[in-house]
Amino acid sequence: MTKADTVSKIADQTGIQKDHIEQVLEEFFLTVKNSISEGENIYIRRFGSFIVKNRAAKTARNISQKSTIIVPAQSVPFFKPSQEFVSQVKEGKK
Repeated sequence: MTKADTVSKIADQTGIQKDHIEQVLEEFFLTVKNSISEGENIYIRRFGSFIVKNRAAKTARNISQKSTIIVPAQSVPFFKPSQEFVSQVKEGKK
């Protein structure tokens, strides 16, 4: 499902104009990206959490050149679904 499909589906279910829904969705995505990039986690009850995970520096091997390299520490975005979300997907119900 694409963003356009999502907007259409929400518009059909709520009766709200598509451009308003698209604007709200864009602001939501922007808020999530900005918060995560600043290191702030977002918790949405009964849906899940958008969190920042910190990965430690590690040593990796370049097999073709037979050398080792240091991969620096980095922060990565991560989504952790709620238990209710996971249960719904497992059961396959709407």
